[in-house]
Amino acid sequence: MTSMTHDALRSLERARLRALVDKDLSFAASVHAADFQLVTPVGMVLSKDQYLGAIAAGQLVYGSWDPMAIDVRLYDHAAALRYRSTMAVTFGAHQVPSAEYWHTDLYEKRGDDWQVVWSQATGVRPQS
Repeated sequence: MTSMTHDALRSLERARLRALVDKDLSFAASVHAADFQLVTPVGMVLSKDQYLGAIAAGQLVYGSWDPMAIDVRLYDHAAALRYRSTMAVTFGAHQVPSAEYWHTDLYEKRGDDWQVVWSQATGVRPQS
């Protein structure tokens, strides 16, 4: 049962990323908890409304978001997901070229559904 839950959470995270890239805000709204917060690579904290509102307004545009292997730590009614991805994003007039990021997401089981409540992204600096 646990491996099925791990796989379901990985699938849900991949679907969430696709929804954000595709601007499927209906699905994105359903998987982000009302009290969701994102900490961006530059340290900005965005609420669910700010985050999805920026995507809806075209202020935040994901050109691509390709996750690598997703690690899952499952607890009673919570799960932590961590993975690297390659992502290209435009924020306002600032186009960020495709780069690698680490992502850590905290999901909680609310009722029958899993929802993401916290998300943090950190840029991967090239090693010299």
